[in-house]
Amino acid sequence: MQCYIYRSQRKQGAYLFLTERDDFSRVPEGLMRLLGSAYFSFEFDLQPDKPLAQGNSAEVIRHLTEHGFYLQLPPADLAATRVH
Repeated sequence: MQCYIYRSQRKQGAYLFLTERDDFSRVPEGLMRLLGSAYFSFEFDLQPDKPLAQGNSAEVIRHLTEHGFYLQLPPADLAATRVH
């Protein structure tokens, strides 16, 4: 699956994955306000059997397919969102 990665202007370390370049139509408006401007970083072919630096490839693909986007947060932010 080809995906397009954007970095957030406001949230350092946050990356937005899209299935189509520059198509933010499926990203909730509130999330876009939180992230600020999204700057294109790179594109790549996401494969379920290839590891990512952060996250699970199959999970990212599932989220992209179902929602049209995937938000990758920095590890510290992910830990803060977990319920203990």
